[in-house]
Amino acid sequence: MRETERIRHLSARELALFGMQDLAYVKQVIVNGVAGYAVHAADGTQIAVLPDREIAFATLRTHDLEPLSVH
Repeated sequence: MRETERIRHLSARELALFGMQDLAYVKQVIVNGVAGYAVHAADGTQIAVLPDREIAFATLRTHDLEPLSVH
């Protein structure tokens, strides 16, 4: 089956998980009174808190993840 045909036949659950392992979300947070950037897996699991947005994005790209900002 061709890739496009396989994608057309994904279940709702499979579609929801599609690409999940390739994404990570970055949002500004305050931890102990200090601003930082929380990094979350696509399922919402917190991975890390880093001091700078650019560092967070660079770290994710180093690990072959696509960073997305959450506002």
